[in-house]
Amino acid sequence: MSRFTRRHLDPASRLGEILFGLIMVLTVTLTASFTVADGKKGVRQLLLAAIGSNVAWGIIDASMYIMNTMVVRRGKIRLVEAVQSASDPDAGLILVKDRVEPELQELLGPEKAEAFSKSVLTHIVGAHIKERILTKEDFYGALASFWLVFVSCLPAAIPFLIFSEPQVALRVSNFLLIAGLFYVGQKWADYAGKSRLVVGSAMVAVGLALVGVAIFLGG
Repeated sequence: MSRFTRRHLDPASRLGEILFGLIMVLTVTLTASFTVADGKKGVRQLLLAAIGSNVAWGIIDASMYIMNTMVVRRGKIRLVEAVQSASDPDAGLILVKDRVEPELQELLGPEKAEAFSKSVLTHIVGAHIKERILTKEDFYGALASFWLVFVSCLPAAIPFLIFSEPQVALRVSNFLLIAGLFYVGQKWADYAGKSRLVVGSAMVAVGLALVGVAIFLGG
């Protein structure tokens, strides 16, 4: 599954899905702890809350991935159609610059950016559009999104299988979730070329702040 998720999701998306899962299960378990029963019944309630919330949000996130993919693909088709129906090459070039070039302006100088836009224009003018609403790769990406959200809760669910006292299990689970936040921050730092300790600590602080906001506003 690790190779599968790397193939279908970029690093930022993968880390974002894991972060989302960690925040969700931390929010749900902390909220549930206020009304949980004592003993094994309470532990079972927290376990179901942890797993159930991430299954639900994994499905939601996978659905959002599909919808976003459809919107992005349709936007690309509209761009191709607009360029091909432009009144003259200059008008088509302006469309390309507005939609494509901004993503590379930080990396390319004016001359290279102009040459890049003209090259893209040449390819778009002669392109044949294949209007596909969804592909199997889109569903694979949605599955990868679901998997990452779901699997991020599994380590935090283990204490609810080991300890019989709800509050003890919850504290151990919370510790694992906070450690998970720190780990995600470190991986983010690796991709960004920043300090692992600083970004990891910042991720913990931001994650806990978001959890606090979610609980304060009703969970």
